[in-house]
Amino acid sequence: MLRISDAVIDAPALLRAFEASTGDAGAIVTFSGQVRPTASDAEVTSLFLQAYPAMTEAGIREAIEAATARWPVSEPLVVHRTGEMVPGDTIVFVAVAARHRRAAFEAADFLMDYLKTQAVFWKRENTDQGSTWIEPRSADYQDAKRWK
Repeated sequence: MLRISDAVIDAPALLRAFEASTGDAGAIVTFSGQVRPTASDAEVTSLFLQAYPAMTEAGIREAIEAATARWPVSEPLVVHRTGEMVPGDTIVFVAVAARHRRAAFEAADFLMDYLKTQAVFWKRENTDQGSTWIEPRSADYQDAKRWK
């Protein structure tokens, strides 16, 4: 399941609902990403994320399909926020269920690597020293290479 919107992400509520829907899963792995309070020695005042819905959703759906084809997992949940956020706000929530932990961990990691490096989002970080557009780090691309 996929949801991209500017609505606040309530990770605990999403986890409860996901747990209730997993059936015979023996493992559930989740990841919550939050807006950091600092960046490059500056105080973050806000983070702005924009998406091109048709393209962004299509790519993430393909990544979800790839994860379910590669690992024996139930349909993962990916919730991504757009719009203006402040430090501490949840940006992304990913949940994956499987009969065994390794598949759940790897599928969740795969999805996060996709979201960090290939998902079509534009991120602008606003700090007390100005605004900058954020690109994936080289370490993010290095992490994603292991799935090729």
